[in-house]
Amino acid sequence: SALQRVAGALRAGLRRASGGLPTAQRGLLPGLVIGDTSRVPSTLADDFRTAGLTHLTAVSGANLAIVTGFVLLLGRNVGVRGRALPLLAAVAMVGFVVLARPQPSVVRAAAMGAVALSALASGRRRRSLAALGVTVVVLLLLDPWLSRSYGFVLSVLATGALVLLAPRWARAWQERGLPAPLAQALAVPLAAQLVCAPVVAMLSGQVSLVAVPANLLVAPVIAPATVLGVMATVASSVHQPTATALAWLAGAFVWWVVVVARWAAGLPWAATAWPASLSGALLLTMVTAAAVLLVRHLARRPAQAGAVAVVLVVAVAVPVSRPGWPPRDWAMAACDVGQGDALVLAAGDHRAVVVDAGPDPALVDRCLDGLGVTEVVAVVLTHLHADHVEGLPGVLRRRVVGEVQVGLYDEPSEELDRVRGWTAAAGVPLTRAAVGDRARTGPVSWEVVWPDRVIRAGSLPNNASTVLLVRAGAVRVLLTGDVEPEAQRALVASGRLQPVDVLKVAHHGSRYQAPELLSHVRPQIALVSVGQDNDYGHPAKATLSALRTTGALLGRTDRDGTLVVAGHGRSLRLVTAGR
Repeated sequence: SALQRVAGALRAGLRRASGGLPTAQRGLLPGLVIGDTSRVPSTLADDFRTAGLTHLTAVSGANLAIVTGFVLLLGRNVGVRGRALPLLAAVAMVGFVVLARPQPSVVRAAAMGAVALSALASGRRRRSLAALGVTVVVLLLLDPWLSRSYGFVLSVLATGALVLLAPRWARAWQERGLPAPLAQALAVPLAAQLVCAPVVAMLSGQVSLVAVPANLLVAPVIAPATVLGVMATVASSVHQPTATALAWLAGAFVWWVVVVARWAAGLPWAATAWPASLSGALLLTMVTAAAVLLVRHLARRPAQAGAVAVVLVVAVAVPVSRPGWPPRDWAMAACDVGQGDALVLAAGDHRAVVVDAGPDPALVDRCLDGLGVTEVVAVVLTHLHADHVEGLPGVLRRRVVGEVQVGLYDEPSEELDRVRGWTAAAGVPLTRAAVGDRARTGPVSWEVVWPDRVIRAGSLPNNASTVLLVRAGAVRVLLTGDVEPEAQRALVASGRLQPVDVLKVAHHGSRYQAPELLSHVRPQIALVSVGQDNDYGHPAKATLSALRTTGALLGRTDRDGTLVVAGHGRSLRLVTAGR
């Protein structure tokens, strides 16, 4: 449509205007303004996750409230009055939605932003709370599936915090002498961060101990950066030099956001593991509520308040974990990283070999932390699909890594470029794995048994997956990547395989399996690394049925969480982390 073409031209104009900024600011400015994160460096995105700042690069009600609030302020200053003001706000709101693209999440953000703006403008909590309730009901009636959307839950929680908590806290701080603009700039992110933290912890499996201070530090610059970015976007359609100048002004504020994110994420205690479950969310809710109540009660007793703060920080900073995890005799683990693969082979003394890294750095990082892995002897990336390699920065973070290996097939090339960038930044050698390669470290040894040729039938990248025959202590393991039936049959025919104790089922348990492979390796335990409620139908019913027919003990990360194989021989057992 014409509106979409205009929006596309404006978005491209912002990218041109910010093109001369340093790399981090150039990628981040469009993310702050319109949620365009396509040019955000992966290392910076990783820092944002650790620092609890990811919400800044997602189009939210806060973006819309900032833009609409600025338009209203500008309108009042030029003499707009009466009914024209709400009309002006509506035009600004619609314009922003079109600019950010009217996807369902953006429309929801617009609805929540309207409620938040109303709350901040009127200061009447009851009216704003009623408006929030009506908005939630209407959105659920239009789309009942929103009730299962964590994004929607976070939007409602954040807006509720702006309605109920932020105005009260801002007034209290003003009464203590804090300037009104600064009080509001601090109250809004603090309220939203505290209310949303339990849900974020349940989704990510970690609590950012630096999220609150990081958000408070960047809060004063978000509004000017956003407004200047929007002005640069609009100006790009009229006069590009003006747009470029505005983008550079915005970049000065964005620079501070980058500095805070990198500083916060670089702290050794920036984040701690937390139970990724409803019980974990409830526990953090109680800790947060206790902290808020105690701060209110002890506000005039600094010594006692400081002591309580130390106790609460220690309570959160000490990871809540199950006793005896992982089992002392664990040999390998299949990490729960969603729809992807991340396998860990125990190499003794907090050391491991990692095969694939999953799609999410935070999830594989959490898994390795839970297993106590501080040194990774080698990372083997079986092939270059995102669900196997995008988590690599999480493996490289805070660990000694010996090398990263990739296979002989270089597609998709953009993923290989990303892997090269990550390894170069970490100072880790990038090498090739080829058939016949053998290696050993501590109790772990492995041999590359595939691919020895290109198979063009089926998926070429999947069939070019590096397949490893592993001995982890006394446990024999076959790690198959995503090889499909054509490669599976060729692998059986090669004569390189032997019966194993553990099989990592190929391609997340898809229906593309060769019966010959299963009957040849005869595993005691079969592991399926797969995402919960994924869109691919993995694992396939036919594959599960075939696995049960063999009598193999079946473990699934979507159902059981992280899977650990421990023991050996007849004492071999499958231990699950649970969900």
